Amino acid sequence: MKKEDIRRKVRAEKSLLSEDDRRDAAAKVFTRLEHLAAFMLADKILMYHSLPDELSTLEFLSKWSGRKKFFLPRVNGVNLEILPYDRSFLKLGAFQIEEPQGNDLTSINEIELVVVPAVVYDRNGNRVGRGKGYYDRLMTDCKAVKVGVGYDFQLVDDIEVAAHDVPVDIVITETSTFVIRKPARK
Repeated sequence: MKKEDIRRKVRAEKSLLSEDDRRDAAAKVFTRLEHLAAFMLADKILMYHSLPDELSTLEFLSKWSGRKKFFLPRVNGVNLEILPYDRSFLKLGAFQIEEPQGNDLTSINEIELVVVPAVVYDRNGNRVGRGKGYYDRLMTDCKAVKVGVGYDFQLVDDIEVAAHDVPVDIVITETSTFVIRKPARK
């Protein structure tokens, strides 16, 4: 299946979810994330600020922001910059996503865990994003553990990949956690 067909199919599936379904799925997925050793050991975590059709990260960020150092991406041209998360310093940015403000940029090399959004993942850790390649460019040389999160229907058997696509190490859905590559100890 072509990437655009996959995006269309998943968009249709998401449109059928009720608000309760969305809230329940996010709670289950992020509870699974909390139980990962990689999460427990990480201090510096790059999250995403969720769009309405993605698993909501808002409660998770609120719950853990006093105990973990969270970062969010900000679009700068064709790349993502990484800045500290502070709820009071978010502003609507590119693609109508709330982004951090300021100049306190952080290198991807300082991040220990990256929670990566996608349209769909496969059991090999490959992902189909929204088509702009932001996360692939960001994670090209990333040493952090990369965790993909999504609804059960966002996990498929196999995705066609390109040379520039960067896979994740772990995929978490409401009912499953797939460890594709064991995180290397630092």
